[in-house]
Amino acid sequence: MSRAEFWQGNKAIAMGGVDAGCRFFGGYPITPSTEIAEVMAEELPKLGGKFIQMEDEIGGIAATIGASITGKKAMTGTSGPGFSLKQELLGYAYIAEIPMVCVDVQRGGPSTGLPTKVSQGDVMQARWGTHGDHATIAYSPSSVQECYDLTVKAFNMAERFRQPVLIMADEVVGHMRERIVIPDRSALKLTDRKKPSVPFGEFVPYLADEDDDIPPMASFGDGYHWHITGLTSNDWGFPTNNAPDIDKKNQRILRKVDKFRADVVEYAAESCEDAEIVVVSFGCVSRSALRAVRELRSGGVKVGHFRPITIWPFPDAELEEVVSVSHAKHVIVPELNMGQLFLEIDRAIHGKCETHSRTLLNGELFKPAQIISYIKEVA
Repeated sequence: MSRAEFWQGNKAIAMGGVDAGCRFFGGYPITPSTEIAEVMAEELPKLGGKFIQMEDEIGGIAATIGASITGKKAMTGTSGPGFSLKQELLGYAYIAEIPMVCVDVQRGGPSTGLPTKVSQGDVMQARWGTHGDHATIAYSPSSVQECYDLTVKAFNMAERFRQPVLIMADEVVGHMRERIVIPDRSALKLTDRKKPSVPFGEFVPYLADEDDDIPPMASFGDGYHWHITGLTSNDWGFPTNNAPDIDKKNQRILRKVDKFRADVVEYAAESCEDAEIVVVSFGCVSRSALRAVRELRSGGVKVGHFRPITIWPFPDAELEEVVSVSHAKHVIVPELNMGQLFLEIDRAIHGKCETHSRTLLNGELFKPAQIISYIKEVA
């Protein structure tokens, strides 16, 4: 039976991970994500799982990668400065194709910045924080319910595509409390990584199946032998300087997500069918934006709201379609940074209407009245 709870967003993330099958958490305390680690420390031992607080953020993600290699569903959690520290090993997990979930409850920056205040300043770091090219899957929850639901999805995507998946929450969503409906665990649709079916002696560690470009993943200790490295490798997992092998590897780790983009990208649109003005926002800002849109709609203003749920891959084609169908004249993008997602939105629209960036960097959340004012400015 499903049940209703009154949870904090960070607790919902932790419990979403537990219900998705996460049995290892490696991390380090950092505001405003620490509650995730606290819940994991309490819940995982009850289920035979392991919680470990490492010496720093780098150790936290390193332990998480190690746990995943042994066959466990694994997660780490952090905030701004810690997310920066985790980037090197995120890159390692991308190229070595190690599934894991990394949560970033965003706070103000740069550096130590505003530990207890909200921000959305890690949007581009989520996509380009680690060097090189790779496919990124990053979710942006806007409610406590989505904190739970998207964490379950994040684990499913990590296991399916054999790579890190990011949950880009923020301080407001992570710390607010609201009603949430938890489904019965038996009703959850969970994905497990694809395992090899060939005899031990025939196993080629990174030989991908043609239908999905994803190689089966053996666990350390179950009898299969394979080599893991952060260097670009061939199908056997060993470093290579052979140009065709390098191209094959790099193209595949991009293609394995790109070819199934329709299964990954999520968004929500409201009142966009005839909207002359479309407000695009994500995370906690979408709560204020949606309130503003609904209030103006009730007064006859033709305004709609578009919310990317996956910020990476960004739903660019879907946003362009919404703007084209409605013949919108303006798109307004309020966000808690200096326009990081605005650049992506402006690119996606291809000049079909005017775009307007509205930014806030003082550690506070946009009020609905502010967004109403922005809409009236361009109406």
